[in-house]
Amino acid sequence: MLRQSVVCLATLLALAGPARAADEGRLNATGGLVGIEAAAGGGLVPWAVLAGLSTRPGFDIVAGSSLTVLDDFRLESIGLSASWNDRFELSLGRQRFDVDDGLLPPGFDRHLRQTVLGAKLRVAGDLIYGSTPQLALGLQYKRNDDDTLARALGAQRDHDVEAYFSATRLWLDGPFDRNWLLNATLRATRANETGLLGFGRVDHGGYELVGEVSAAMFFRPELALGFEYRQKPDGLPGLGESDWRDLFLAWFPSRRFSLALAFVDLGQIAARPGQDGVFVSINGNW
Repeated sequence: MLRQSVVCLATLLALAGPARAADEGRLNATGGLVGIEAAAGGGLVPWAVLAGLSTRPGFDIVAGSSLTVLDDFRLESIGLSASWNDRFELSLGRQRFDVDDGLLPPGFDRHLRQTVLGAKLRVAGDLIYGSTPQLALGLQYKRNDDDTLARALGAQRDHDVEAYFSATRLWLDGPFDRNWLLNATLRATRANETGLLGFGRVDHGGYELVGEVSAAMFFRPELALGFEYRQKPDGLPGLGESDWRDLFLAWFPSRRFSLALAFVDLGQIAARPGQDGVFVSINGNW
């Protein structure tokens, strides 16, 4: 019910009256999407950009919802992000990870839920101009609703804080006379499957550094084709946590609405190999 409410909100935001500051702000599509953890960027990877399209002074609210359907699992995510003066972003995300019937023994909830509270600060550079790409620091606080399964698999805790550093650049009129975007993110994490299976393990509680990248080519200013790669720490023995990757097509028909469709390859999840499928995301900006 909550996911449907956010879809409706995103649609209403897109269909609402003229945007206030965003009409005179950044280029269309430069706010990215509301990712699976609610931070602005790609579907899987946060970027150094901030939600919305405002500059200074400016305030944006962006709502988004996404659905990932795999062979044995299903991930629903909703998010709300707010940014101020193209400098600071706060985000709130909610995830539900569904496990197919028969994969869990009796007594375990097959619906895993997690809340993600995020903050991002633009610290230097610019997305387009100057010699330094846009740079941002981010924090994410994650908490599971129920850690019964995570503890049974060997996770150490049901909540944690992650930190990441992102660098993003957009080249106008690049190769093949197209606009190109490139992002690199370095994350310090103890999350098992992004936290859905808890954090750390009983015999090791240290952070690991993992890399994440996104790249996209814009066929037109409103249409982009790209890919993402997200390295995973593989913290729980025997589960074989895989790196995540996707190939996406994103459409930004207006400054207040976006839609993305992707083929995702999430590898092995909870010892179940071959988890690939489709990802769809809808976003509305006010």
